[in-house]
Amino acid sequence: MNRKSHARKSVGMDGLRCDGTGPIWLQIRRAISGMIASGAWSPGTRIPSEIELTKHFGVSRMTANRAIQSLALEGHLERHRRIGTIVASRAQERPAFEIWDVREIIERSGERYTYQLLEQMVVPEEDERRDLFNVRPETSLLWLRCLHLSDDIPFQLEERLVNVEAAPEILGLALDQTPPGPWLVDHVPWSQAEHTISAVPAATSEADALDLNVGTSCLVVERRTWNGEIPVTLAKLWHPGSRYRLKGQFEPVH
Repeated sequence: MNRKSHARKSVGMDGLRCDGTGPIWLQIRRAISGMIASGAWSPGTRIPSEIELTKHFGVSRMTANRAIQSLALEGHLERHRRIGTIVASRAQERPAFEIWDVREIIERSGERYTYQLLEQMVVPEEDERRDLFNVRPETSLLWLRCLHLSDDIPFQLEERLVNVEAAPEILGLALDQTPPGPWLVDHVPWSQAEHTISAVPAATSEADALDLNVGTSCLVVERRTWNGEIPVTLAKLWHPGSRYRLKGQFEPVH
């Protein structure tokens, strides 16, 4: 096998742009992830180096590194000392398991996003919800229930358990104004995530929040994250089946 057969295709940066929303490293991350998900950067291709990304976006090398490293940790990218960073062979399968910011989904469709905090409480010591996390009895857990709306129509019901030891600053956050999901992504590190996707009939509580008939089928995405061995959060996200589609996120690799 000759040396040329080992050559990796490099990609340019046409179309690689920040969207202007949130921390710059997350914007760079979304820009790179979008190129991978769209197929513009195919598996096995070498992406621009940290230095090239630093110049392209006008940011520090640390910022570029943070974006690349987060994608590498999730399996979208592979980092190699000699050949640089390449798109992972199974990278295009991964977006099926990534939960995008619901506000971004709504606003990209041209609709108006609004948010409501329905419930916030520190979980009592004897509450059965504590069994969802393998933590000490004295560990402080925060329970949240939020509603995300599209043009004033319920779009997603979010039920979330947060380990306060992993995210202590959340107790000082005005959660009636700030959705917890994006804040946690921006401020709390995590190293592992697990997703479960299922169809579940809405019980009375979910039906009331989402303005549905009891028993209506909902798409439910459950996501757990850890930072090392420490659980960070468990989110259960309810979507009315008739109002929500994961379009383009479940594509086989050919």
